[in-house]
Amino acid sequence: MNDDRIYFDLIRSDRSTCQIQVKADGSVVVRAPRRMSEEDIMRFVSGKEEWIERAQRKVEDARERAESAEPLTHTDIEALAERALEYIPERVAYFAPIVGVSYGRITVRNQRTRWGSCSGKGNLNFNCLLMLTPEDVIDYVVVHELCHLKEMNHSPRFWAEVGRVLPDYRESRLWLKRNGGVLIGRMG
Repeated sequence: MNDDRIYFDLIRSDRSTCQIQVKADGSVVVRAPRRMSEEDIMRFVSGKEEWIERAQRKVEDARERAESAEPLTHTDIEALAERALEYIPERVAYFAPIVGVSYGRITVRNQRTRWGSCSGKGNLNFNCLLMLTPEDVIDYVVVHELCHLKEMNHSPRFWAEVGRVLPDYRESRLWLKRNGGVLIGRMG
């Protein structure tokens, strides 16, 4: 569909509000209630035109930065993993008592889709590319995974726990959203 300038895919469902998503490829998806008229949907999208265009520019800028970033070599990735194995366990040990959890094994990997993860057994995995991010971003990912040992979801209780430990976590989360794709793109 389009509103003369903005092309988008429309997904209708049993939701009560409209939502616009600009995907990583710059395409636009609009999610709308089943009963909302096409006219109302078009009016909603038109009202968000500037936001959509800004979001598409950000996606394009990130893609251009990723394309111009120098690829990491196998040696680079190994060096990042070694640094991560020295640094990240110290941060986990620091934050675990603050979060109030114990943990199992810590593993460092070079992943394309995740910055960190945890298992039901309390084992923690971290992406070696975290070593290319600011220290507060590393702390955010560490705290995020430790909080999952309390709440294995992204519920309001989970985010409240992250916020209790790191009140400014949203800044680090935003940094990852804006820059993470460029870092992962460097893996070649």
